Amino acid sequence: MSDTPQERQEAARVRRRWLTLGELLAIAAVVISALTFWNSYRERTSSETQRQAESAKSSKSAATLVLKATAERDGRTLALSARAESQTIQSQTITFPKALGLDPVETTGDARIERDWFESELVKARKAAGGVHDQPGDARLPVLITTHFLVDGEPATDSALFQIGYETSKAFLQGTSVKLKGLSRVGAVKDEASGKQRLEALAGSSLK
Repeated sequence: MSDTPQERQEAARVRRRWLTLGELLAIAAVVISALTFWNSYRERTSSETQRQAESAKSSKSAATLVLKATAERDGRTLALSARAESQTIQSQTITFPKALGLDPVETTGDARIERDWFESELVKARKAAGGVHDQPGDARLPVLITTHFLVDGEPATDSALFQIGYETSKAFLQGTSVKLKGLSRVGAVKDEASGKQRLEALAGSSLK
């Protein structure tokens, strides 16, 4: 039994409807696939960006030198070392304020600050400043320290201002003596010129 023209038209409409539905499903599948790919790409990009940022932050942190000072020999010496295990101090240049009239001190291997380097000059500068020389107690002396060190075997340099913590005492017939107590970091400097300028500014307030 043959179909009537109406039935054939209806069958054609059904086939076109199913074809359109199939095309829509195919398009939807493509869209879903594209969205999945895009989300995956964004996640990879975000993860890589975060990893790079963390790596850069870690590298910057590793290149920042934080010194640990240990008072030895009854305060006559401060033994210096890097707090980070990945850092090894090679050499240092320690610059004192102009008021002390001292040349910079160079150390290699044995990182340290010794009282004998500046004690008498510091006492004279305190006396010249007026008032503070006869006041016992804790005080601070600013210094500029340039350190050449290794970070996981790679060379690096740090120039920063530090405060030497010390205390003074007076003994009969012996005058004023200085006992070293510790070291605190003030902040990094861009270059030697700006570092010395900031050093003198700090010294001006410390010795007044």
